[in-house]
Amino acid sequence: MLDANWPDSWRSAFRIELRAEAIGLAWRGWPVLPGATPAPITGEEDDLTWQRPAPVRENWRELIGTHAHEVATWFSDRTHSLLVATGTVLDAIEVDDELGKSAARLLRTLGHPAPIVAMPNGRWLFLTTAADRIPAELAEHATVQWHSVGSYIPLPPSPFQHGVVHWRVKPEVCGWQLPDADEVHDVLVRALADEQAPLLVESSAA
Repeated sequence: MLDANWPDSWRSAFRIELRAEAIGLAWRGWPVLPGATPAPITGEEDDLTWQRPAPVRENWRELIGTHAHEVATWFSDRTHSLLVATGTVLDAIEVDDELGKSAARLLRTLGHPAPIVAMPNGRWLFLTTAADRIPAELAEHATVQWHSVGSYIPLPPSPFQHGVVHWRVKPEVCGWQLPDADEVHDVLVRALADEQAPLLVESSAA
């Protein structure tokens, strides 16, 4: 977490790391955006209220595809969260911790790794190629959120109020090749079915 009490040298090093990550992703064609950093927590705020980073500019949609040289300037003077717009180069499926762990195990078993991001609020993001739709099983599930056109996601090492976004599976593991959306969707549907199977058995036995 970005701590106001950090020494200046630590804050500077963190800002440099964010800038380097942003430039690296932009050079690979990922639509990087600067995001706001979390406001300091006061004693009156609810610790369970998670405030996600949002773009610092209202015209963020017009910034999609900005060249890496311009991206570098966004992260030079102050600390921003690192956001990536979805719906063009990549999509993301956001799930809870339990489903995330199950799907990650299935992906490893199948030998089809996918970049996975974990957020401090216990939510996971599975990165894929851009898609036109997701399976109904995912779209209709209350804990699943599809980030596509018109959305964005935070990437490491973006700060939250309660921690820092980090990689569960880095893109390097996939050779920076985003997995096909349909393949990851199928795995998530399988993981969701496995998760619900014990509940169905208990319901039928009642």
